[in-house]
Formats: sequence, C-alpha cells, structure tokens
Amino acid sequence: MQRLPGFRDFYPEPLPTSDVWSADARTWIFSRWRETARRYGFREYDGPPLEPLELFTLKSGEEIVGQLYNFTDKGEREVAMRPEMTPTLARLVSDAQRHYKKPFKWFAIPQLFRYEKQQKGRLREHFQFNADIIGESNPGIDAELIALVIDSLRATGLTADDFVIRLSSRNAWQQFFEQAGGKPENAYAFYQAVDKLEREQPDVSAKKFADVGVQIDSVNQFIESGQPTEELQSVIEQLTARGLGEFVKIDYHIIRGLAYYTGVVFEAFDRKGEFRAIAGGGRYDNLVKLISGGKVDLPAIGFGMGDVVLTNLLQERGKLPEFTAGIDVYMLIEDESLRGESLKVIQQLRESGKAIEFSTGPLKSDKQFKRALELKSKFMVRVEKSADGALVCRCKNLQTRDEKTVPATELETWASGW
Repeated sequence: MQRLPGFRDFYPEPLPTSDVWSADARTWIFSRWRETARRYGFREYDGPPLEPLELFTLKSGEEIVGQLYNFTDKGEREVAMRPEMTPTLARLVSDAQRHYKKPFKWFAIPQLFRYEKQQKGRLREHFQFNADIIGESNPGIDAELIALVIDSLRATGLTADDFVIRLSSRNAWQQFFEQAGGKPENAYAFYQAVDKLEREQPDVSAKKFADVGVQIDSVNQFIESGQPTEELQSVIEQLTARGLGEFVKIDYHIIRGLAYYTGVVFEAFDRKGEFRAIAGGGRYDNLVKLISGGKVDLPAIGFGMGDVVLTNLLQERGKLPEFTAGIDVYMLIEDESLRGESLKVIQQLRESGKAIEFSTGPLKSDKQFKRALELKSKFMVRVEKSADGALVCRCKNLQTRDEKTVPATELETWASGW
C-alpha cells in the first residue's frame, strides 16, 4: 500500500529512504515558529481541517474549486479540506472578535491541502506557519508582522545572506492601474498578470496586459523605478530602526495574486533564487467584513510560511541540526535482583523531566551498552549496592567517559545539574 501522490510520510531520523521526510526536522521547525511567535506576543489558535466549501468560494470565487479536495458529506453539505487558513481565521474573528481587545495577534500551524499539480517546493499538502494581527491599521503593525517573518527565519539559522523580504503595495499598483486607464472589472486579471510576470514569457504577459488595456512597457517601467510609497517607506524605516533593514527591499514584481489583499504585500525569497517563495502575506482589510456578511469590519494583516520550501532551503544550506533520540540516561540493569530498585530510579528521573531508556527484559551488558551508544545517550547509570547495603548509582558520562558514584537518594539532585 503506497501513500497518495503529493503527500508525505514523516519518520524519526535516521531516515530509511531519501523520499521520506524527517519528523524530527518538522518538530524542530515548529518549535522555532512557536517560540518566535511567543516572543512577539502572539497566541495560538486552530480550526477544523474540513470547512464549508462556500467559505473558500466566497473569498476566491468558483475557480478555486478545481484546486480543492471537496465533496458532499453524508449530511448533504458541500465541504472542502482547507487549502489555506485565512478564511477560517476570518470566520473565527467575525464570530468572536467582541471577546478580545484589539489589536490581537494570533498564529496557527495548520496542515493545508490543495489538489493541484506537484512542483518543486509545492505538494498537495503542507504545514504552514500562519500569523495575523487583527484590528489595527497603523503601518507600525505591518512592520511588526514583517519583523516576525524575519525573526522566524533567523531562528532557524538563516541570515541576510540567505533570504530577503521583497516589499510591495497593492495600493501603489491600484493607483498605477487606474492612472493607466484600467477598468474596475479588469483589476483582478491585471493583478494576476503582474503576479505571473516573472514566471511567464514576455509575449504571454504582454498579451494579458493588453487584454486589460495596459501596456507592458509601462508596467516594467513602474517596477524598475522602485519608488517606495509613503506606507512602504514607513515600514522600511521601522525595520531599519530595529536593525533589520538589510533583510528588506522594495520590489514591485510582488503583488500577491489573491484578490483580498488591500495594502502592503510581501514575499520572502532565498537570495540565490533557487526556490519558490519561502513566505508571503500582506494586508487584507476587507476580508473579515466579507466573511461576516458585513457585520464585522476589522483591518487585518497576516502571512503564511510553508514547511516544504523552508525545509528544502535549510537542508541545502546545511542549517538543520543533527537529530537524535534525545535520551539523557540509559539505565543499565545487569543485576536482575535490582530491577525493581532500578525502575524506581527510572520513574523518579522521568518525573523530574529527564528522558530515560532501558531494556524492559534481561539483556547482556554489552548489548545494553551498544544500545546506549546507538541512542546517543548522554549518561549511563547502573544501580548497585554498596558494601554497607545502601543503594548507589554509578553514573558514566558517555561523552567524556568520566564516572561518578552517587547515593540513589541524591541522584535526582545530581541530575538536575545537567
């Protein structure tokens, strides 16, 4: 029985084959995301992986259905596996925003699903770090969120030599479109053409722009000018004040194809240009109003950072640490008459927070020692009886090979020092 195309198996390291993913690396990345979000004052939320289909078509139109895992459930409801988290967030906010003081900062790490063609860095499922700030329109919030993107990537060991945040503005593009004579009904097609400009042949892009009444030369001139708007300049100044200016640059190639963006938009890319976008997001001040049917109107800004591209980038740059079982102590039981006393010590150490492993049945000492080395345990401990009959623990540091004998009653105190 094989896994479905575009889905992944996660194994503990060492990995058995090259086509599976590291559960240890995933846990490590998630811990970096969570810790960075905590330092920025974000609170974690979640929602169901299955949502009403209308939640996504309301935001993105009927054309998104071709990209979804959707079906009619046993209650005759049209439902879909969530392809992104922002609509779920908007639904939660519209239902419960009165219970929270604004602005509020929320993050989630959902698994998302899209039925689309597999490409480098894009599968049919992935995990994503979503972070959003709801209820504040001040540009300082935009800088705060982008700083979180930067620090989330720095937390994995990446530096300004590895990635850059490309900043742009939907407001700037909207103004350009209107001044170029574009009609409102063609705005979305225009945004899509800009979004694909770097990935399509020039003649294909030129035709798309011509179809919406805009000349591609004027588009390219606007991008090349790179003049920051007032809102973008404010973001850059605030990031520079934090010492993060080297991580950002103005780049009007970025527009974000999704229709709901309304202001500052951005994407994070590796400096060498070898991968898809690492993260992307922006301001979406009208989405909560749309999802709530006009009942709740709150400004918002957010981003998503997927695990697929980030993991590939970290592997390529050699930034992932070596993963082990994380065992602190291997309890060596040579004398079966002391197994009960050994189990008592094992339980005490585990209750104090240490990771302990041992053989649950009789096993030769050399095989137990070999197992301790395989697990890369920090210490090996053996319970013995001293000459006066007292229980002691002989503790061996498996890295330095130093040994120390500690009374069993004092082992927990001694172990708290490492």
